Amino acid sequence: MDRECVSLLPSVCEVLADSGRSLPDDTSLEKLLDWFTGITKAEGSLLKACPCLLEFISTVGHSTALDPSVLSFALKLTGLLAATEDGFIKLQECSLLEQVFNLQHWQDAGLWEDPCLRIGWIHGLKNLLQCPKALSFFVQSDFIEPLLQLQTDSSLFVASAANQMLAHILLFFQPVSSAGYNAIDEKEEEEDGRTRTAITDLGTSTQYTAVVETITEYLKESLVPKGNRQLHQSLQILKLLALLLAQARPPLRDKLLQTVTDSLEELVTAGCSVLTLPLMDVILAAYSSSGTDERVPDQRVSRLLSSMLNINKPADLIHAAAAFLRRSRHHDAVHTAWTVRILLLPLDIITGQTLLGTNTTGEDWFSMIEQLKSKSSCVSVICVCLTNTPQIALKPSGVLPCSSALIITAVLSLLRICSGVSSSSSTGCSEVCRNVIGSGKVQKCALEALTALSSSPGAKEKISEVFTVLTQYLNSPDSDPTVLHKSYQALVKWISMCTDLSFMTDQLRQDLVEVVEKRVCDMRWEVRDSTVEFLGHLAGVRVLLKSANEEVCDASEALLGGSCTTPLLKEALQDTESYVRASAVSALAKTLAHSWQQGAALALEETEIVSRLLEILSQDTEGFARRAVVRYFISWFSSRSSHSPPSSSSLLMQCVRSALSQGSADLDWEVKVHTLELAELLLDEAFLGQRGYRKGSDARRALPHPYAVVSDQAYTLHTHSGALTEGGESDLTGALNNLVEQGAISALLSGLVDCDRPVGLKACRLLITLRETVCPLSIGASVARVSCELPGQGWGQEIRKVLGTKKSDQASEADIAAQRRLNGADEIHSEDCGETGEEGDSAIVSVCEVLRSLDLEERLDVLTQSSDHIHNSPLSLLQDILTASAAHANPDTQTGQEVIVDCY
Repeated sequence: MDRECVSLLPSVCEVLADSGRSLPDDTSLEKLLDWFTGITKAEGSLLKACPCLLEFISTVGHSTALDPSVLSFALKLTGLLAATEDGFIKLQECSLLEQVFNLQHWQDAGLWEDPCLRIGWIHGLKNLLQCPKALSFFVQSDFIEPLLQLQTDSSLFVASAANQMLAHILLFFQPVSSAGYNAIDEKEEEEDGRTRTAITDLGTSTQYTAVVETITEYLKESLVPKGNRQLHQSLQILKLLALLLAQARPPLRDKLLQTVTDSLEELVTAGCSVLTLPLMDVILAAYSSSGTDERVPDQRVSRLLSSMLNINKPADLIHAAAAFLRRSRHHDAVHTAWTVRILLLPLDIITGQTLLGTNTTGEDWFSMIEQLKSKSSCVSVICVCLTNTPQIALKPSGVLPCSSALIITAVLSLLRICSGVSSSSSTGCSEVCRNVIGSGKVQKCALEALTALSSSPGAKEKISEVFTVLTQYLNSPDSDPTVLHKSYQALVKWISMCTDLSFMTDQLRQDLVEVVEKRVCDMRWEVRDSTVEFLGHLAGVRVLLKSANEEVCDASEALLGGSCTTPLLKEALQDTESYVRASAVSALAKTLAHSWQQGAALALEETEIVSRLLEILSQDTEGFARRAVVRYFISWFSSRSSHSPPSSSSLLMQCVRSALSQGSADLDWEVKVHTLELAELLLDEAFLGQRGYRKGSDARRALPHPYAVVSDQAYTLHTHSGALTEGGESDLTGALNNLVEQGAISALLSGLVDCDRPVGLKACRLLITLRETVCPLSIGASVARVSCELPGQGWGQEIRKVLGTKKSDQASEADIAAQRRLNGADEIHSEDCGETGEEGDSAIVSVCEVLRSLDLEERLDVLTQSSDHIHNSPLSLLQDILTASAAHANPDTQTGQEVIVDCY
């Protein structure tokens, strides 16, 4: 622990123990506790380093006038100090454990009613019970009964904490069984800081047995609600049981099941809808943990599961079946087959498709129809079924009552019903159909299901029907923007799953073209944006046209024709909504990527697009579109062909130079990071293969930052200038000169002093890579003579200030001269690269000299640290508590001048 922190801690404890000096920020106590917890994990006992904490706990334990938050903090801290064996013994010797955790003391003082104190008591005990010896103290103090009462506390936070505490006691101290112990258990125990030996020693403890008996009997007696008031109690107990059964080893797990099975069966029979899902959580927790490769699931659990999958309430039955299908890890063909039938029944009824065969007119069928006649219930049930259809369609044929293709047909039929195009012909279902007509919720669920069903067996034979239904949805005037968006997503997914589009008729193509042309001009910007995105996604899908001599082409060309997409996207660049403009830029990059890769000459239309993109980059008021423009040039640069016409390459490099210049000066930090990605591609092309050069993707040495940009695609660079010979000075000099002329060096230096940390971090790493490539001692004078211009304003002035500071720290002019002679820098255009000069005057400096003089490693260390590493430290926190206390105690403090404690 820091020495200065240790010296301040007694004063902080005095402030906290003083009832007259409250803190303006209660979270400071949680920060203190976090700090103490970290020290305990790293260094062991806190009491040796901070003996003042004993006095603080003793003072607080006798006080009833303190703020409940301080009392709660003291309870948690006491438990933390006693979590180690030495700490536990020390606190027991001082009788502080009995004093602080004395429930009667807090009740008599009238403080127990505050949930803050109750949760502090629970958390303190949980910390305390990390020490194996603490179980005796817990049992002898009769804490189990009040803890069970808190399990149904009126405060959800307290009740949840009590649940976690009860689970901790049973699981932490459970004995090790050779039959149920495995490597996973061992790993979990190591992570919890426990040892197998300690737990084995506790296995014979009668105290643990007594605790288990008390808790399991409580669970058995309280599980079945006696009235509405006890329903909350049943819910809490079911949560606790699910937690326990998922983690308990065989001895404890068997004891729990033996005790509560009868009560669980009674709950299942009661059919309380509120308890359906919590009950399934318990049953599935036991079901998943009971069966292994060596033995079948427990028969008691299987019986409970069968009962849940035969309950009389259709809505509850659907939810139970969905829970089983979603969470079961067992290969249980019987229950799985029954679950599938339950979930397909509503679709069978509403669509008229014979998903379950012809014999479906039993009692379940009629009760489900009655359930579906209620509109709210119908929509809810159908959506649950739709959500599970993709998983159902992947089940083996022995489990499915019908083919996967028929399930797709049922979903398509439901979509037609929802849009009012058709209705079910099944007897008695017309009232049910009316409940889903126009339901946006059902349409969205059905479209999501249809999208996922594209990868199911039998999907290929349904592609034509799917295409027809989706085109109808896109053309419908009643479709809301979200439905249209999901229709586009489904269409792209199904097209991407096709090996060919030979099924497409001219009429289908014409219908799609008309729909896209209509939607790209929709009054709603969300629809226009979805349409433009759709065009971009299509361009990224490669399909086979069998009718055209096995020709492979973009899906946009196959479906819409080559003359349709680009004009529509070009028009979208003028859209009034920035999201649409950004989507249009991205879609254009995907549309033109294939021609870039083939080295095709730029058409006049593409030249006009480039002019518009540069205009967006320099003038657009929204960052979305400007980011997309820089990514466009990244995509163009990285995917161009080595056989591109000179005119195309010339225009690209002009655009790159403009993008680097404008992007590095942008106000949006993401634009600047993308600009640095473009500069990185230039570096890759210039130096790939050179000694000391590492591609950016190979040189990332730190974790992403909280708001760092992550590119949505990986760019592969195609080099064109030929391999550079290792150590070839003339090639290296030429490459560095080109980078200066293209503006890459200026962009990197500008990014280095940028106020946004991700920008500075990326620029710093690239500059280090550049320095390691061009500035080794063996390089001759010609490379050292390559110079760049530092502007007199903005980033240039900042760089010159950094260099000036560096100069003032150097030992002598002789050392500087010697270093320059050693590096071969006999001629430098600026007398001194660190000279700041007059404001507004530019300076010509050696690139190598600047790279050596910037202390890039030191800057990287600073940038890699969190932005709050200086101010929001433990020392800062302690100082803030003392300062805030003094300010509150000072009667002259004016309103608005309160000291706010740092948040870290």
